[in-house]
Amino acid sequence: MTLKNILAPIAGDMQRVDDVIRARLSSEVVLINEIAGYIVNAGGKRLRPALVLLAGRALGSRTAEPELLAATIEFIHTATLLHDDVVDESGLRRGLKTANAVWGNAGAVLSGDFLYSRAFQMMVDTGRMAVMKVMADTTNAIAEGEVLQLMNAGDPEVTEERYLRVIELKTARLFEAGCRLGAIAADQPQAVQDAIGLYGHKLGMAFQMVDDLLDYIADPSVSGKNLGTDLAEGKPTLPLIHAMRQGNPEQAALIRQAIELGQVEKLQEVLETVESTGAVPYTRALAERYSREAISALSEVPDSPYKKALIELAGYNTSRAS
Repeated sequence: MTLKNILAPIAGDMQRVDDVIRARLSSEVVLINEIAGYIVNAGGKRLRPALVLLAGRALGSRTAEPELLAATIEFIHTATLLHDDVVDESGLRRGLKTANAVWGNAGAVLSGDFLYSRAFQMMVDTGRMAVMKVMADTTNAIAEGEVLQLMNAGDPEVTEERYLRVIELKTARLFEAGCRLGAIAADQPQAVQDAIGLYGHKLGMAFQMVDDLLDYIADPSVSGKNLGTDLAEGKPTLPLIHAMRQGNPEQAALIRQAIELGQVEKLQEVLETVESTGAVPYTRALAERYSREAISALSEVPDSPYKKALIELAGYNTSRAS
């Protein structure tokens, strides 16, 4: 099952979201148009806007409001990518040069600021305080997660609990927000917003775990980034945390030093340690558990092609690490 097939029920909606994105990207400042357009049009799965649409349609919305909210979510996500790449000094994303590599850090950061502010202008257009509340809380959580990740960089003492907290803030909360916005657009009560939000939260946790695992097992020609990118940045993700916890003293020392120094030149030894300590199946199994919990959160959502897509999306995510 391909992602395109899964998202077929909202194919028309996604096209209209693209139209909204192009219209709302417009600025009299040429550089903003160039940078924002470059990153938004660079590809990607567009999972976050898809979640807004699927949740909204599954819960009964038949208006254009989910399309506006989906574009808003994509602007927020794109802004975080622009800022992330500057912080991480990244030069490649999705197989293309990052915006900061092309236009410099200042242009990338300021264009990210433009996207954030434009997103909040779009939220105001909905006239819904609930939307503003969800996204204000979410963007604040993302910022906290980014700072925590920065604090964790190069620290081999990071525990699994600390790792999970980071991915909850920087990834899961935006997935959750997308689902909540869909429920708000469908005029659903708080209990339903909470249930569909839980689906998004659990899916976001699983998604980030799989992404972190792919840094050690993926084919770069498919993933668009080189193996060991997280290692080079000193990020203690779950595969490394587990490998250090389960490895012998020599293996633990290898991982510890690689995290402290960002020793990508030790990548092959690290990959062998990750493999031999069972870190791959451990991370995959935890991601699968979160995916099952995500699906369980949909139990009260009426059956429809949109609910079916939400369920299939959880399975698709974990299949990326197969």
